[in-house]
Amino acid sequence: MNETQRKELASLIDKFSSGNGIHNTAITGVNCIKLNEINDRLPSVYTPSLCVIVQGKKRVLLEDEIYQYQPSEYLVASVDLPVIGQVIEASKDKPYLCLQIELDLHQLTELMAQTRLPFKNKIPSQRGIFVGDVDALLGDGVLRLARLLEAPQDIALLAPMIKREIHYRLLNGQYGDVIAQMAQTGSHMQRISEAIQILKANYDQPIKIEDLATQVGMSISSFHSHFKAVTAMSPLQYQKRFRLLEARKIMMTETQDAASTAYRVGYESPSQFSREYVRMFGHPPKRDMSMLLQQQSIA
Repeated sequence: MNETQRKELASLIDKFSSGNGIHNTAITGVNCIKLNEINDRLPSVYTPSLCVIVQGKKRVLLEDEIYQYQPSEYLVASVDLPVIGQVIEASKDKPYLCLQIELDLHQLTELMAQTRLPFKNKIPSQRGIFVGDVDALLGDGVLRLARLLEAPQDIALLAPMIKREIHYRLLNGQYGDVIAQMAQTGSHMQRISEAIQILKANYDQPIKIEDLATQVGMSISSFHSHFKAVTAMSPLQYQKRFRLLEARKIMMTETQDAASTAYRVGYESPSQFSREYVRMFGHPPKRDMSMLLQQQSIA
C-alpha cells in the first residue's frame, strides 16, 4: 500500500468512526476501528478476519508469542483465537486507525474451485494468526471497498464483488497456502476450526478430548498436536480462556456478580474462577468491572 492509498484510507476510517472503539459500517462484515490512546491489555476473541492498519501500531499477544503490525501491514486471524491486543502507538492527533474485514470461508472455497490455483495440499499446521505486507493490489481493493462508505447506494451491488476480489488477492498473496487451508475440506486447519466451534458452543460444559477428536475425525495424538500448532494452546487452555472472556462479557452486559457468573460459565468453584480471572485480566472480577465502567464513563 503506497502513501497516497494509506492516507485516503485513514481519512475514510476516521470519518466513519464516531469515537473510540469498533464501529460497524453500512457494509456487512466491515468495521472501522479507532483509538485515541494506547491501551495496556484488551483480551478478546479474534474471529477469521483481515485487519489493515493505516495509522498507529498494535501488538497482539497469543500466549507467549507477539505479533506486531503497523501501517501498510495486515494481520489475519484464520480461526477464532483468544488473544490480548495492545495498541502501542496512538494519540488524539494521530489515532490508531484500522479497517477490519471478516473473511468468508464459503467465498474462499468457491474461489479455490473456480481458479484452480496450485495450493499445497499437505503443509504443516500453521498458527491461526500471522502478519503480512499489504501490496499494491490488495491495498487497492481494500481502499475501493472503504470508498463505498461514501456511496451507500452502490454498496449492495459493488461490495460483494470487491470483497470477493480481496479474498482472491489473499489467496494469491504470500500466505496463500495458509489461507487456502482455512477452507480446504479435510485439512488440519479446517478440522481444528471445526473443533474450536464445538468448544465455543459448549464452553460451559466439561469436555473429553477423545470425544472432540472423534467428532472432527482425528486421532487423539494428532488432534492435540495440530490444535496446539494452530492455537498455541491445548483444547483445555482454549476453553478456559474462552470461559473467562464470556464471563467478563456477562458481568459487563448483565451486571451479574462473580459467583453466579462463575457457575454459569462452567466453574465449580468461585474461588478458582477468581484466581484464573486475575491471571488473565490482571484484577479480581469486582475491581475489573469497576475499572471498565469508569473507563466507559470517561469515554
